[in-house]
Amino acid sequence: MPVSLRSLPPELYTAILDNLPATSLQQTVLSLTRALPLSPIPQYHLFTHVHLKHSDQVVQLHRRLRKAIDSASEWVKELTLETWTVDADIVVNLVNILPRITDLTLFIGPNFAPEHLQEIFETPKPTLQFISLRFRPYVLKATYFQFLKGAYFDSSLHVLSQWPHSNDRALPSLSIVQDPIDPDVSQRQHFAQPLVFFRLDPLTTLVCSDFLQSLTSLRLRIPGRQLVRFLCADPRSLPALEFLDISTCLMLGSEVEALLVRFTTLRHLILDGCSIKRLDMVDGEWVALGKNCSLAGVKRAKEREKKLRAWLEANAVRSTVVNNDQSVTEVFDFNGQGGTRRPRRGRRGLATAAISLRESSARDNSLSPSVPVVANIPTARIRILPPAPSLTSLAITISSQMSPDRHTGVRTEFGRGWTEGLAQLTAIRNRLRQSWQNGIRLVRFSEEPCASEEGLDGLVDAGSELDFNAIDAKIPLLCLAGPGRKEGHIEGCGHAIGWEVWKDDL
Repeated sequence: MPVSLRSLPPELYTAILDNLPATSLQQTVLSLTRALPLSPIPQYHLFTHVHLKHSDQVVQLHRRLRKAIDSASEWVKELTLETWTVDADIVVNLVNILPRITDLTLFIGPNFAPEHLQEIFETPKPTLQFISLRFRPYVLKATYFQFLKGAYFDSSLHVLSQWPHSNDRALPSLSIVQDPIDPDVSQRQHFAQPLVFFRLDPLTTLVCSDFLQSLTSLRLRIPGRQLVRFLCADPRSLPALEFLDISTCLMLGSEVEALLVRFTTLRHLILDGCSIKRLDMVDGEWVALGKNCSLAGVKRAKEREKKLRAWLEANAVRSTVVNNDQSVTEVFDFNGQGGTRRPRRGRRGLATAAISLRESSARDNSLSPSVPVVANIPTARIRILPPAPSLTSLAITISSQMSPDRHTGVRTEFGRGWTEGLAQLTAIRNRLRQSWQNGIRLVRFSEEPCASEEGLDGLVDAGSELDFNAIDAKIPLLCLAGPGRKEGHIEGCGHAIGWEVWKDDL
């Protein structure tokens, strides 16, 4: 006897629907319910992954969830809003009635005000594991109404930074993207790039917040703005970061190394459209870039050694001053043990000098050894073992004037620089190993997050030969194809990983 779809139990429908991609699940279930209205298709599949592409869908969904007698609002795990024109007040009300949402993607157009986004994030959402905010302050033509009145979204960054951190509130992925203005629109109508964030200082507060201590993937695209110095301003910044995409921002070639020095667990770095033009024009720059990437740990160790040396010298000065103060106290012992006359009580005459120039030279000689001398104070010598590089892929958009035939040569030059830097790093580690065997104290960076770089914070002693194992760091994959799914990408490059993380092709 043939079996029709109408006779399938709900469990089989669930098993089939669980194999569908999240992007097509909602539409597939809706089509099934219309084609088989009497079949026992579980209704919650309609709400598990919600993708809204029209403003009227937002109104309909909010009305359905608000008036529902079932627990439909608790079924929503993923909400994606892909429309630039929408009633922002309804979006705020919709998001705030979803108690178990894990993934949130919002397109923020001209109808959104900073107060709307601030209201969405005012109350921490403990179940969120993915946040994607995409800003476009114009639709078909640029408009500056919100921005001329000073309506910037800086407050949203501040509100997010206030969220507490716990095991249930560990956000692994955060994306904040501002779409660049269309070049045709900017040239034809003479519009400049609108500002979404007026100041970038809140970025430093955000990346140092407790809420992002477990963040592993960050996409931060703010066209034409210098972000690197705000991301690297504090040693507490994103200690678990592995994937970073700061495409379209303004940066210098030297800041690539600064990122690798600060984010020691970084494995994938995307720099599409960052206008690092000097890498296209000057011979040898790709070799230098590869070498700097592999030697980022050496620079980090040198900078940390400088801070440690200053801290040790300051401690030595304080110890010397304290010892000298104790010596002076012993010499001027007014209880009679120091051999000086005990002063009498009463008012001292104005003509009585507090210090006599006629005192004996013997007393002057007895005080001279107690005068603090802070120059050339010997301090214990401590060296820091530079770590191995962690970078596995790098993506940079090069000039369109460079033909694809040149890409192979660029990768070869980058790989040669990486290999040279790795050989230099190995030589440095071998010399430090010899110094360690000769009695010099050697420390290495701790694998645990460190809140400061004061003294020996974040440093542990190199206790065994295992700390000197040979470095086996492969040459990072260098992708020059640029953003989007097109030809020229290397298999396994950072772009492909980003498509999986961010669930889009940007």
